[in-house]
Amino acid sequence: MTTEKLNLIAGNWVSGTSTVENRNPSDLSDVVGEFAQASVEQLEATLDRAHTAQAEWAASGIERKYKVLMAIGTELIDRCEELGTLLSREEGKPLAEGKGEIYRAGQFFTYYAAETLRQIGDTADSVRDGIEVDVRREAMGVVAIISPWNFPTATAAWKIAPALAFGNAVVWKPANVTPASAVALTEIIDRQDIPKGLFSLVMGAGRSVGQSLVGNARINAVSFTGSVEVGKSIAAVAIQNLTKVQLEMGSKNALAVMDDADIDLAVAHALGGAFGGSGQKCTASSRLVVHSAVHDEFVEKLVAGAHAIKVGHALESGTQMGPVISEQQLNENLAYVDSGKAEGAELLCGGERLELATDGYYMSPGVFVGSTNDMQINQEEMFAPLAAVIQVSGYDEALSVVNDTRFGLTSGIMTTNLARASHFRRNAKTGCVMVNLPTAGTDYHVPFGGRGDSSYGPREQGSYAAEFYTTVKTAYISSGTPL
Repeated sequence: MTTEKLNLIAGNWVSGTSTVENRNPSDLSDVVGEFAQASVEQLEATLDRAHTAQAEWAASGIERKYKVLMAIGTELIDRCEELGTLLSREEGKPLAEGKGEIYRAGQFFTYYAAETLRQIGDTADSVRDGIEVDVRREAMGVVAIISPWNFPTATAAWKIAPALAFGNAVVWKPANVTPASAVALTEIIDRQDIPKGLFSLVMGAGRSVGQSLVGNARINAVSFTGSVEVGKSIAAVAIQNLTKVQLEMGSKNALAVMDDADIDLAVAHALGGAFGGSGQKCTASSRLVVHSAVHDEFVEKLVAGAHAIKVGHALESGTQMGPVISEQQLNENLAYVDSGKAEGAELLCGGERLELATDGYYMSPGVFVGSTNDMQINQEEMFAPLAAVIQVSGYDEALSVVNDTRFGLTSGIMTTNLARASHFRRNAKTGCVMVNLPTAGTDYHVPFGGRGDSSYGPREQGSYAAEFYTTVKTAYISSGTPL
């Protein structure tokens, strides 16, 4: 008998109106658990309590906030092996990546713990005599956080940590396919010295709980990571209440490989960027824009590297790429393989469902060549272990192809020419630019976000997170009667 995992509603762990079953994508016979589904009525109850708790939390001293966030971060780091194993079991990424994600989530909390001690405002003299001006940031209020399944703990952490650090209450709706990691993080947060109801976990379907959450007038801000279509619908609903929104959505990242690049390094970065996490990263390099002078050598080594990747159970030693998250995702991936072939690209390797020792959603890493940038596989975010090579004649064409997309999250270039690297860094139309690095992989203390359909609203991470999770107040103070 599987024990039902509960939601945290108004400070209490409670059942929902139904449950969903969570299975291991590496082994479909392995049931991770049964997870409660919150109702709209429960959402209303938790919002009632959240506003009261937020007022208390915002008025608390910064030392209290510091200790709470530091304790959360420290526990995540200390338990990264245990919680990383749970994450990999339910999400499918190799164990090393699962542990690394939990460790990184802990770093977000410890970073923002320190940020609580750096909340220093600005002062100025007024243009009027005898008046001083004080400018400072205050909490938004109650923040709704809607996080994705591909980084179920890290992405949630980089939203939750600054929200709490700057004095907000949080209502968190995680992705319904990775609820176990959400419950584990919530249990850690709930044990801390925080007001009852300050943090809530409402698991449920986006079409019910999610829509009710973003459309509720008592939500002051919504931070979302997911698809473009859902992001746009959230913005349309939220604007009815003038709710502040922050959206991180799709991507179609390109890695440009120039004729002067270190080819072995370029191949290594392309493999890691395209197939890490089974390609299920918003920063994945699914477009490989390669100079004609090195195209054949690069492709030969890339295909050899893709063949060598060990696909297997996420918890097995030696696994380099686990399964994709679900049967739906696998079917969508295979449909993109068919689309690429139909448009004239040649599939040199992979792109097939694999039958392994355990029944799971396994797929071999695939490499397309002979593709053009106008193909569907090069214009739509696939979220698949698929990479398409686009051959170009030189740097100018490469830059043009890199920028020819409605997205704009990350881009990269492999080159040993400093002038070319500098020009690319300044002219690539993406929020993050990588030089001689994979497109996937960012730091937690600097801003993250993109352009176009990739992002909307203030940047995430680092000190830039304050732009979203706070509002600015300007106060004028008269010194009274002159001496």
